[in-house]
Amino acid sequence: MLATVPTIARVATLAIDIGGTKLAAGVVDAAGTLTHRAQRATAAAGDGEALFADLVELVAGVRGDARAAGVEIEACGVGCGGPMTAGGATVSPLNIPAWQAFPLRDRLAEQLGLAVAVDNDAKALALGEGWRGAAAGEQDFLAMVVSTGVGGGIVSRGRLLEGASGNAGHVGHVFVLDGTDAWERHPAGLLESEASGTAIARRTGAPAADAAPAIRTRAGTLVGRAVASVANLLDLRLAVVAGSVALGYGEPFFAAAQAEVDRLCHLEFSAGTRVIPAGLGDAGPLIGAAAVSLRARGVDIGIV
Repeated sequence: MLATVPTIARVATLAIDIGGTKLAAGVVDAAGTLTHRAQRATAAAGDGEALFADLVELVAGVRGDARAAGVEIEACGVGCGGPMTAGGATVSPLNIPAWQAFPLRDRLAEQLGLAVAVDNDAKALALGEGWRGAAAGEQDFLAMVVSTGVGGGIVSRGRLLEGASGNAGHVGHVFVLDGTDAWERHPAGLLESEASGTAIARRTGAPAADAAPAIRTRAGTLVGRAVASVANLLDLRLAVVAGSVALGYGEPFFAAAQAEVDRLCHLEFSAGTRVIPAGLGDAGPLIGAAAVSLRARGVDIGIV
């Protein structure tokens, strides 16, 4: 059950999702309902301050809408691409070159006048899916984002794995394929180097959304290969997958992923591992960002 929330009838959390393709902001109430949502494209230019200004403007609009509706924002949670230093004090997203060691948490806290909690966007997704999504009630699972990049968050025995610097779960950097070429900041053969939207567009010369069926199946197979590695290593039997590539490619992607998992998960504890679509759909990143804040404030979301 959720812990007691403040007595103000319409208190909520400001949620921010920062990715290589888009910036999104919304308001999430104590029941996990997303409202007052907005987004814009992530600027491709190399000006980190201009990108931060875009984010502040986007958030101000959402916050103003919430205020007009009588909703009081209590705190802010952020999911951002990684890697990052512990607690999101500085972020260096692989798909946002303009931000290298950018002091996101403190800059946002100063700008918003709120307590700000920051975590990796895929770890945030794991929290959201475990709180209100397809992994609700599960104690052991992998959550993945397959979009512009590929990320992951791992829950083991009801705890979100952090790692020494808070960067545990980077499943996009699991090796899945030999005989391929490296490209900028992406060593050859890693999952993100082969199955992310950026990698698919680079391979095909067209937007990932326009990929042919064989490319979609290939992406699913490689994701399944990575899931199987994690399942065999960490003794878990569920992977929930979100992101524009995974959800956009749909059933052929998930069928290919499941077939590869079935081929590779043959140990007694990993046989039967499932790969399923994330339950929160495109709201998942923002609900997950809110869950980052709730967890930081000690609210019971089912994952510690």
